[in-house]
Amino acid sequence: MHFSIHALDPRQQVVALKLEAPSEALAREQARSRGLAVFCVEAKGGGLAALRPRGRGGFSAALFSFELLSLLEAGLNLVEALQTLAEKDTHGERHEVLSSMLEAIHRGEPFSQAVAGLARHFSPLYVATVKAAERTGSLREALSRYLACQEELERVRKKVASASIYPAILTLVGALVLAFLVFYVVPRFARVYEDMAGTLPFFSQLLLAFGSFVGSHALPLGIALVLSISVAGWAFSRPALRAWLSTQLWRVPGLGERMRTYQLARLYRTAGMLLRAGVPALRALEMVDGLLAAHLRPRLAAARRLIEQGRPMSAALDAAGLATPVASRMMRVGERSGDMGQMLSQIARFHDDEVARFVEWFTRAFEPVLMATLGLAIGLVVVLMYMPIFELAGSLK
Repeated sequence: MHFSIHALDPRQQVVALKLEAPSEALAREQARSRGLAVFCVEAKGGGLAALRPRGRGGFSAALFSFELLSLLEAGLNLVEALQTLAEKDTHGERHEVLSSMLEAIHRGEPFSQAVAGLARHFSPLYVATVKAAERTGSLREALSRYLACQEELERVRKKVASASIYPAILTLVGALVLAFLVFYVVPRFARVYEDMAGTLPFFSQLLLAFGSFVGSHALPLGIALVLSISVAGWAFSRPALRAWLSTQLWRVPGLGERMRTYQLARLYRTAGMLLRAGVPALRALEMVDGLLAAHLRPRLAAARRLIEQGRPMSAALDAAGLATPVASRMMRVGERSGDMGQMLSQIARFHDDEVARFVEWFTRAFEPVLMATLGLAIGLVVVLMYMPIFELAGSLK
Protein backbone atom coordinates (compact mmCIF):
# COMPACT_ATOMS: atom_id res chain seq x y z
CA MET A 1 0.00 0.00 0.00
CA HIS A 2 1.02 3.61 -0.61
CA PHE A 3 0.80 6.15 2.20
CA SER A 4 1.06 9.93 2.20
CA ILE A 5 2.84 11.10 5.38
CA HIS A 6 2.70 14.55 6.96
CA ALA A 7 5.30 15.03 9.69
CA LEU A 8 7.69 17.43 11.40
CA ASP A 9 11.38 17.29 10.64
CA PRO A 10 14.10 18.05 13.28
CA ARG A 11 13.86 21.77 12.38
CA GLN A 12 10.11 21.73 13.23
CA GLN A 13 9.16 22.18 9.58
CA VAL A 14 6.18 20.40 8.06
CA VAL A 15 7.21 17.87 5.42
CA ALA A 16 5.12 15.64 3.18
CA LEU A 17 6.35 12.39 1.68
CA LYS A 18 4.98 9.23 0.11
CA LEU A 19 5.99 5.80 1.35
CA GLU A 20 5.13 2.24 0.36
CA ALA A 21 4.51 -0.15 3.23
CA PRO A 22 2.29 -3.16 4.04
CA SER A 23 0.48 -1.27 6.82
CA GLU A 24 0.09 2.12 8.45
CA ALA A 25 2.22 1.08 11.44
CA LEU A 26 5.16 0.17 9.22
CA ALA A 27 4.77 3.41 7.26
CA ARG A 28 4.94 5.37 10.50
CA GLU A 29 7.99 3.39 11.56
CA GLN A 30 9.76 4.19 8.29
CA ALA A 31 9.05 7.89 8.79
CA ARG A 32 10.27 7.81 12.39
CA SER A 33 13.50 6.13 11.29
CA ARG A 34 14.18 9.24 9.22
CA GLY A 35 13.85 11.45 12.29
CA LEU A 36 10.32 12.65 11.55
CA ALA A 37 7.47 13.18 14.01
CA VAL A 38 4.40 11.86 12.20
CA PHE A 39 1.04 13.52 12.82
CA CYS A 40 -1.03 12.48 9.79
CA VAL A 41 -1.11 9.32 7.65
CA GLU A 42 -3.20 9.12 4.50
CA ALA A 43 -3.67 5.85 2.64
CA LYS A 44 -3.71 5.69 -1.16
CA GLY A 45 -7.04 6.88 -2.42
CA GLY A 46 -7.34 9.64 0.16
CA GLY A 47 -8.61 7.65 3.16
CA LEU A 48 -7.11 8.60 6.46
CA ALA A 49 -5.78 5.58 8.24
CA ALA A 50 -6.37 7.01 11.67
CA LEU A 51 -9.31 9.41 11.58
CA ARG A 52 -11.14 10.39 8.41
CA PRO A 53 -12.51 13.87 7.71
CA ARG A 54 -16.12 14.29 6.74
CA GLY A 55 -15.33 15.31 3.22
CA ARG A 56 -12.79 16.94 0.97
CA GLY A 57 -11.80 20.16 2.67
CA GLY A 58 -14.33 19.46 5.46
CA PHE A 59 -13.61 19.83 9.16
CA SER A 60 -13.65 16.98 11.65
CA ALA A 61 -13.21 17.76 15.33
CA ALA A 62 -11.83 14.26 15.95
CA LEU A 63 -9.20 14.55 13.22
CA PHE A 64 -8.29 18.06 14.38
CA SER A 65 -7.86 16.80 17.95
CA PHE A 66 -5.71 13.89 16.79
CA GLU A 67 -3.40 16.12 14.74
CA LEU A 68 -3.24 18.79 17.45
CA LEU A 69 -2.37 16.20 20.09
CA SER A 70 0.38 14.77 17.88
CA LEU A 71 1.93 18.21 17.39
CA LEU A 72 1.71 19.08 21.09
CA GLU A 73 3.38 15.78 21.99
CA ALA A 74 6.11 16.60 19.45
CA GLY A 75 6.99 19.68 21.52
CA LEU A 76 5.13 22.52 19.78
CA ASN A 77 3.11 25.00 21.79
CA LEU A 78 -0.56 25.58 21.02
CA VAL A 79 -0.09 28.56 18.67
CA GLU A 80 2.70 26.83 16.74
CA ALA A 81 0.59 23.70 16.40
CA LEU A 82 -2.41 25.63 15.10
CA GLN A 83 -0.23 27.57 12.67
CA THR A 84 1.28 24.31 11.43
CA LEU A 85 -2.15 22.81 10.80
CA ALA A 86 -3.31 26.00 9.05
CA GLU A 87 -0.25 25.89 6.77
CA LYS A 88 -0.94 22.25 5.96
CA ASP A 89 -4.49 23.03 4.82
CA THR A 90 -4.27 26.18 2.73
CA HIS A 91 -7.89 26.20 1.55
CA GLY A 92 -11.28 24.76 2.32
CA GLU A 93 -13.33 24.61 5.48
CA ARG A 94 -10.46 23.29 7.63
CA HIS A 95 -8.33 26.31 6.78
CA GLU A 96 -11.18 28.69 7.60
CA VAL A 97 -11.78 27.07 11.00
CA LEU A 98 -8.09 27.04 11.91
CA SER A 99 -7.67 30.65 10.77
CA SER A 100 -10.64 31.68 12.93
CA MET A 101 -9.09 30.00 15.97
CA LEU A 102 -5.73 31.67 15.37
CA GLU A 103 -7.37 35.09 14.96
CA ALA A 104 -9.25 34.63 18.25
CA ILE A 105 -6.08 33.59 20.09
CA HIS A 106 -4.15 36.55 18.66
CA ARG A 107 -6.92 38.81 19.99
CA GLY A 108 -6.14 37.47 23.45
CA GLU A 109 -9.02 35.02 23.77
CA PRO A 110 -8.34 31.68 25.50
CA PHE A 111 -8.42 28.52 23.38
CA SER A 112 -11.72 27.41 24.92
CA GLN A 113 -13.39 30.68 23.90
CA ALA A 114 -11.95 30.39 20.38
CA VAL A 115 -13.40 26.88 20.14
CA ALA A 116 -16.75 27.96 21.62
CA GLY A 117 -17.09 30.55 18.86
CA LEU A 118 -17.19 27.69 16.34
CA ALA A 119 -20.24 25.93 17.72
CA ARG A 120 -21.04 24.36 14.33
CA HIS A 121 -17.85 22.32 14.52
CA PHE A 122 -17.29 21.79 18.26
CA SER A 123 -19.86 20.37 20.66
CA PRO A 124 -20.46 21.79 24.16
CA LEU A 125 -18.75 18.65 25.50
CA TYR A 126 -15.58 19.54 23.60
CA VAL A 127 -15.68 23.16 24.77
CA ALA A 128 -16.15 22.09 28.40
CA THR A 129 -13.27 19.63 28.15
CA VAL A 130 -10.94 22.32 26.79
CA LYS A 131 -12.10 24.89 29.36
CA ALA A 132 -11.46 22.46 32.21
CA ALA A 133 -8.02 21.65 30.76
CA GLU A 134 -7.11 25.35 30.76
CA ARG A 135 -7.71 25.49 34.51
CA THR A 136 -5.38 22.53 35.12
CA GLY A 137 -2.90 23.24 32.30
CA SER A 138 -3.27 19.73 30.86
CA LEU A 139 -4.56 20.22 27.32
CA ARG A 140 -2.73 17.15 26.02
CA GLU A 141 -4.31 14.92 28.66
CA ALA A 142 -7.73 16.43 27.94
CA LEU A 143 -7.39 15.79 24.20
CA SER A 144 -6.24 12.23 24.89
CA ARG A 145 -9.28 11.62 27.10
CA TYR A 146 -11.60 13.13 24.50
CA LEU A 147 -10.20 10.96 21.69
CA ALA A 148 -10.31 7.84 23.86
CA CYS A 149 -13.90 8.62 24.81
CA GLN A 150 -14.93 9.14 21.18
CA GLU A 151 -13.20 5.92 20.16
CA GLU A 152 -15.02 3.94 22.84
CA LEU A 153 -18.34 5.57 21.95
CA GLU A 154 -17.86 4.53 18.33
CA ARG A 155 -16.65 1.00 19.07
CA VAL A 156 -20.01 -0.59 19.77
CA ARG A 157 -21.74 1.49 17.10
CA LYS A 158 -19.24 0.29 14.51
CA LYS A 159 -19.68 -3.27 15.71
CA VAL A 160 -23.45 -2.99 15.28
CA ALA A 161 -23.01 -1.44 11.84
CA SER A 162 -20.55 -4.09 10.67
CA ALA A 163 -22.78 -6.87 12.03
CA SER A 164 -25.72 -5.41 10.08
CA ILE A 165 -23.96 -5.34 6.72
CA TYR A 166 -24.29 -9.03 5.85
CA PRO A 167 -27.98 -9.36 6.90
CA ALA A 168 -28.78 -6.16 5.01
CA ILE A 169 -27.10 -7.40 1.84
CA LEU A 170 -28.76 -10.80 2.21
CA THR A 171 -32.18 -9.19 2.67
CA LEU A 172 -31.66 -6.90 -0.32
CA VAL A 173 -30.55 -9.72 -2.62
CA GLY A 174 -33.39 -11.95 -1.46
CA ALA A 175 -35.93 -9.17 -2.00
CA LEU A 176 -34.59 -8.51 -5.51
CA VAL A 177 -34.78 -12.21 -6.40
CA LEU A 178 -38.36 -12.42 -5.10
CA ALA A 179 -39.30 -9.25 -6.97
CA PHE A 180 -37.79 -10.66 -10.19
CA LEU A 181 -39.73 -13.89 -9.81
CA VAL A 182 -43.05 -12.28 -8.86
CA PHE A 183 -43.03 -9.29 -11.21
CA TYR A 184 -41.23 -10.76 -14.24
CA VAL A 185 -41.23 -14.56 -14.26
CA VAL A 186 -44.68 -15.26 -12.78
CA PRO A 187 -46.59 -13.05 -15.30
CA ARG A 188 -44.99 -14.99 -18.17
CA PHE A 189 -45.88 -18.30 -16.60
CA ALA A 190 -49.43 -17.01 -16.14
CA ARG A 191 -49.80 -16.53 -19.90
CA VAL A 192 -48.57 -20.08 -20.49
CA TYR A 193 -51.13 -21.54 -18.04
CA GLU A 194 -54.12 -19.48 -19.19
CA ASP A 195 -55.91 -22.45 -20.81
CA MET A 196 -55.51 -24.77 -17.81
CA ALA A 197 -56.33 -22.28 -15.03
CA GLY A 198 -59.26 -24.38 -13.78
CA THR A 199 -57.13 -27.49 -13.24
CA LEU A 200 -54.31 -25.81 -11.33
CA PRO A 201 -53.78 -26.23 -7.58
CA PHE A 202 -55.44 -23.51 -5.50
CA PHE A 203 -52.27 -21.71 -4.40
CA SER A 204 -50.82 -21.91 -7.90
CA GLN A 205 -54.01 -20.29 -9.18
CA LEU A 206 -53.60 -17.46 -6.67
CA LEU A 207 -49.98 -16.90 -7.63
CA LEU A 208 -50.68 -16.95 -11.35
CA ALA A 209 -53.74 -14.70 -10.93
CA PHE A 210 -51.46 -12.21 -9.23
CA GLY A 211 -48.97 -12.62 -12.08
CA SER A 212 -51.69 -11.94 -14.65
CA PHE A 213 -52.74 -8.83 -12.74
CA VAL A 214 -49.15 -7.56 -12.63
CA GLY A 215 -48.68 -8.24 -16.35
CA SER A 216 -51.85 -6.32 -17.23
CA HIS A 217 -51.12 -3.30 -14.99
CA ALA A 218 -47.32 -3.11 -15.11
CA LEU A 219 -47.06 0.66 -15.68
CA PRO A 220 -49.47 1.79 -12.92
CA LEU A 221 -47.92 -0.69 -10.49
CA GLY A 222 -44.42 0.58 -11.34
CA ILE A 223 -45.47 4.19 -10.75
CA ALA A 224 -47.17 3.22 -7.48
CA LEU A 225 -44.03 1.39 -6.35
CA VAL A 226 -41.80 4.41 -7.07
CA LEU A 227 -44.23 6.72 -5.25
CA SER A 228 -44.40 4.35 -2.29
CA ILE A 229 -40.62 4.26 -1.99
CA SER A 230 -40.44 8.06 -2.24
CA VAL A 231 -43.12 8.54 0.43
CA ALA A 232 -41.43 5.99 2.69
CA GLY A 233 -38.08 7.76 2.28
CA TRP A 234 -39.66 11.12 3.08
CA ALA A 235 -41.46 9.66 6.10
CA PHE A 236 -38.28 8.13 7.51
CA SER A 237 -36.56 11.50 7.20
CA ARG A 238 -39.10 12.98 9.67
CA PRO A 239 -37.79 13.12 13.26
CA ALA A 240 -41.27 12.42 14.65
CA LEU A 241 -41.56 9.10 12.81
CA ARG A 242 -38.03 8.06 13.75
CA ALA A 243 -38.77 8.88 17.39
CA TRP A 244 -41.96 6.81 17.24
CA LEU A 245 -40.17 3.85 15.68
CA SER A 246 -37.42 4.11 18.28
CA THR A 247 -40.04 4.07 21.02
CA GLN A 248 -41.60 0.93 19.56
CA LEU A 249 -38.20 -0.79 19.41
CA TRP A 250 -37.62 0.02 23.08
CA ARG A 251 -40.77 -1.99 23.88
CA VAL A 252 -39.47 -5.18 22.28
CA PRO A 253 -38.53 -7.63 25.06
CA GLY A 254 -34.79 -8.18 25.28
CA LEU A 255 -33.93 -5.62 22.59
CA GLY A 256 -35.26 -2.68 24.58
CA GLU A 257 -33.12 -3.61 27.58
CA ARG A 258 -29.99 -3.76 25.41
CA MET A 259 -30.80 -0.40 23.87
CA ARG A 260 -31.18 1.06 27.36
CA THR A 261 -27.82 -0.44 28.38
CA TYR A 262 -26.16 1.09 25.32
CA GLN A 263 -27.65 4.52 26.11
CA LEU A 264 -26.55 4.32 29.74
CA ALA A 265 -23.03 3.33 28.70
CA ARG A 266 -22.79 6.48 26.57
CA LEU A 267 -24.06 8.52 29.53
CA TYR A 268 -21.54 7.01 31.96
CA ARG A 269 -18.58 7.31 29.60
CA THR A 270 -19.13 10.94 28.65
CA ALA A 271 -20.01 12.02 32.19
CA GLY A 272 -16.91 10.22 33.45
CA MET A 273 -14.73 12.05 30.94
CA LEU A 274 -16.16 15.41 32.03
CA LEU A 275 -15.74 14.61 35.73
CA ARG A 276 -12.11 13.60 35.16
CA ALA A 277 -11.60 16.90 33.30
CA GLY A 278 -12.80 18.81 36.36
CA VAL A 279 -16.37 19.63 35.29
CA PRO A 280 -18.84 19.66 38.25
CA ALA A 281 -21.23 16.73 38.40
CA LEU A 282 -24.42 18.73 37.80
CA ARG A 283 -22.91 20.52 34.83
CA ALA A 284 -21.59 17.23 33.43
CA LEU A 285 -25.02 15.57 33.65
CA GLU A 286 -26.62 18.60 32.04
CA MET A 287 -24.21 18.47 29.10
CA VAL A 288 -24.72 14.77 28.38
CA ASP A 289 -28.49 15.23 28.14
CA GLY A 290 -28.39 15.23 24.33
CA LEU A 291 -26.74 11.80 24.21
CA LEU A 292 -29.80 10.08 25.67
CA ALA A 293 -32.98 9.01 23.90
CA ALA A 294 -35.81 11.53 24.20
CA HIS A 295 -37.84 9.51 26.69
CA LEU A 296 -34.82 9.16 29.04
CA ARG A 297 -34.05 12.88 29.25
CA PRO A 298 -36.79 13.66 31.82
CA ARG A 299 -35.28 10.96 34.02
CA LEU A 300 -31.88 12.64 33.81
CA ALA A 301 -33.46 15.97 34.75
CA ALA A 302 -35.05 14.26 37.76
CA ALA A 303 -31.65 12.84 38.76
CA ARG A 304 -30.10 16.31 38.60
CA ARG A 305 -32.81 17.68 40.87
CA LEU A 306 -32.12 14.92 43.39
CA ILE A 307 -28.39 15.74 43.32
CA GLU A 308 -29.21 19.42 43.90
CA GLN A 309 -31.16 18.32 46.98
CA GLY A 310 -28.03 16.63 48.35
CA ARG A 311 -28.49 13.03 47.21
CA PRO A 312 -25.37 11.14 46.06
CA MET A 313 -25.04 10.61 42.31
CA SER A 314 -25.42 6.84 42.63
CA ALA A 315 -28.68 7.18 44.59
CA ALA A 316 -30.01 9.91 42.29
CA LEU A 317 -29.38 7.96 39.07
CA ASP A 318 -30.74 4.78 40.64
CA ALA A 319 -33.93 6.53 41.78
CA ALA A 320 -34.39 8.01 38.30
CA GLY A 321 -34.04 4.60 36.64
CA LEU A 322 -30.70 5.43 35.01
CA ALA A 323 -28.54 2.87 36.80
CA THR A 324 -28.25 -0.85 36.33
CA PRO A 325 -27.57 -2.99 39.43
CA VAL A 326 -23.91 -3.28 38.41
CA ALA A 327 -23.60 0.46 37.79
CA SER A 328 -25.27 1.34 41.10
CA ARG A 329 -22.84 -0.78 43.12
CA MET A 330 -19.78 0.43 41.22
CA MET A 331 -20.81 4.08 41.57
CA ARG A 332 -21.09 3.67 45.33
CA VAL A 333 -17.53 2.33 45.33
CA GLY A 334 -16.45 5.33 43.23
CA GLU A 335 -18.06 7.73 45.69
CA ARG A 336 -16.22 6.12 48.58
CA SER A 337 -12.89 6.24 46.74
CA GLY A 338 -13.42 9.79 45.48
CA ASP A 339 -12.72 8.90 41.84
CA MET A 340 -16.18 8.84 40.30
CA GLY A 341 -14.93 9.84 36.84
CA GLN A 342 -12.69 6.79 36.50
CA MET A 343 -15.39 4.53 37.96
CA LEU A 344 -17.97 5.77 35.43
CA SER A 345 -15.54 4.98 32.62
CA GLN A 346 -15.12 1.45 33.95
CA ILE A 347 -18.90 1.02 34.19
CA ALA A 348 -19.27 2.18 30.59
CA ARG A 349 -16.62 -0.28 29.43
CA PHE A 350 -18.39 -3.11 31.27
CA HIS A 351 -21.74 -2.31 29.64
CA ASP A 352 -20.17 -1.75 26.20
CA ASP A 353 -18.69 -5.23 26.34
CA GLU A 354 -22.09 -6.59 27.39
CA VAL A 355 -23.79 -4.94 24.40
CA ALA A 356 -21.05 -6.15 22.05
CA ARG A 357 -21.55 -9.74 23.22
CA PHE A 358 -25.29 -9.44 22.67
CA VAL A 359 -24.77 -8.07 19.16
CA GLU A 360 -22.44 -10.94 18.29
CA TRP A 361 -24.87 -13.54 19.69
CA PHE A 362 -27.88 -11.99 17.96
CA THR A 363 -26.06 -11.82 14.62
CA ARG A 364 -25.06 -15.47 14.78
CA ALA A 365 -28.62 -16.50 15.63
CA PHE A 366 -30.37 -14.16 13.18
CA GLU A 367 -28.37 -14.83 10.02
CA PRO A 368 -29.36 -18.53 9.69
CA VAL A 369 -33.02 -17.67 10.40
CA LEU A 370 -32.92 -14.95 7.76
CA MET A 371 -31.31 -17.23 5.18
CA ALA A 372 -33.87 -19.98 5.88
CA THR A 373 -36.79 -17.54 5.61
CA LEU A 374 -35.60 -16.11 2.28
CA GLY A 375 -34.84 -19.59 0.95
CA LEU A 376 -38.31 -20.83 1.88
CA ALA A 377 -40.00 -17.80 0.30
CA ILE A 378 -38.09 -18.12 -2.97
CA GLY A 379 -38.50 -21.90 -3.01
CA LEU A 380 -42.26 -21.60 -2.42
CA VAL A 381 -42.69 -19.27 -5.39
CA VAL A 382 -40.65 -21.57 -7.64
CA VAL A 383 -42.55 -24.70 -6.53
CA LEU A 384 -45.96 -23.03 -7.06
CA MET A 385 -44.90 -22.00 -10.56
CA TYR A 386 -43.66 -25.45 -11.53
CA MET A 387 -46.32 -27.53 -9.74
CA PRO A 388 -48.64 -27.58 -12.81
CA ILE A 389 -45.76 -28.90 -14.90
CA PHE A 390 -45.13 -31.65 -12.35
CA GLU A 391 -48.83 -32.59 -12.37
CA LEU A 392 -48.93 -32.61 -16.17
CA ALA A 393 -45.89 -34.87 -16.30
CA GLY A 394 -47.55 -37.21 -13.80
CA SER A 395 -50.74 -37.41 -15.86
CA LEU A 396 -48.79 -38.27 -19.02
CA LYS A 397 -47.34 -41.30 -17.27
